[in-house]
Amino acid sequence: MLAGAVLVFLLSAWIGSSLPREVSQSSAGEGITIMVETNGVHTGIIMPIVSPEMDWRAVFPSAGWPVNGRVPTHIAVGWGEREVFLSTPTWADLKASTALRIALAGGEPVMRVSHYVRPATGENFRPLTLSRADYARMAEAIAASLAPADGPHAPLRGVDPHDAYYPARGTYTLAQTCNSWVGDMLAHGGVKMGRWTPFAGGVMKWIDPPSAS
Repeated sequence: MLAGAVLVFLLSAWIGSSLPREVSQSSAGEGITIMVETNGVHTGIIMPIVSPEMDWRAVFPSAGWPVNGRVPTHIAVGWGEREVFLSTPTWADLKASTALRIALAGGEPVMRVSHYVRPATGENFRPLTLSRADYARMAEAIAASLAPADGPHAPLRGVDPHDAYYPARGTYTLAQTCNSWVGDMLAHGGVKMGRWTPFAGGVMKWIDPPSAS
């Protein structure tokens, strides 16, 4: 029965990520270039720290932190389960009790913010250009994913000392994963995307690598 349930979940994820959702897309014109990054398991959205549409330093205080003595130009934003992001350096460190809790009851989410200095495109860093209106809509949705707070959010420290973590809205579940959140945010930005993208591959198959652009 367990094997059957896993097979059904994997098949549903493949079907859900292959069916395109309806998105609202503004005319291109002058746009903002973002990237979608992946490490094969997680995905994230890379954005310029400052643009006329959004200054991320006002949302994520860590966006102004130096990177090896250099001022970052971009941030990468992801969403995931708190205990995994803050206390689980590798998959080998994932406790069976944590995995079971997430599978049965879900978990509290956090947003992870990484900091880059002029990141280069590549197979795992795929560029997209959004219209300014689409980018503004996506940025607003990302900012709205943060948990409410009185004043600026204080960053948390997690498994990567170079990253910052912030309390987020929602509940992390097998149905709402880090990758389905990225798919939802990209869809807010008018990016063609599958209806349900719980795995990294389900997001990245909609984003052309630089060589194919």
